[in-house]
Amino acid sequence: MTPLVTARTEPRRSLEASAQALRSWTRRQYVAAAGFAVGFALLIGIPTVLIPNPVFGRVVPVTTWSYPVWIVSSVLAGMLAATYVRARTDDAPEELDASAAAPSRFGIAGGVLTWFAVGCPVCNKLALLALGYSGALAWFAPVQPFLAAAAVALTAGALVFRLRGQILCPVGGTNPTREPTATGS
Repeated sequence: MTPLVTARTEPRRSLEASAQALRSWTRRQYVAAAGFAVGFALLIGIPTVLIPNPVFGRVVPVTTWSYPVWIVSSVLAGMLAATYVRARTDDAPEELDASAAAPSRFGIAGGVLTWFAVGCPVCNKLALLALGYSGALAWFAPVQPFLAAAAVALTAGALVFRLRGQILCPVGGTNPTREPTATGS
């Protein structure tokens, strides 16, 4: 018999299932997570000039909290992307359902918020057009730490949701809603 799941036990159950899913990852998934994390770090770090480069410039210096947010977001995004990598190449392809789209949307929102959070407030064309130079410094820059927190929370939540699903709702085996197919000889 399954233990009673209450609102108080659900977060603990989700975190335990997520940890179990991480322990069951294959080397292929860990390598994919590292590759995706590096790719995300470059995708965010180069245009926001967290990684100095000759192509992009930054008017306002990088804040001290931008680097930890960038690194944590990159690691979380890499791990989230790796949840979409199959454990083995001989696995049957998974059928995607509508519930798989929710973590994707949260992960994408987290990535976009990371870019807004660590970017230069006056180099952001949307903030500059909406608020002007002084408005971007006075209004958008103070909001960036909150955007950073939301970005990390969204990406972490999407990751926990995906990892939890790998253990509590595994895909594979027989689908009871599908009619059996006849195999002829």
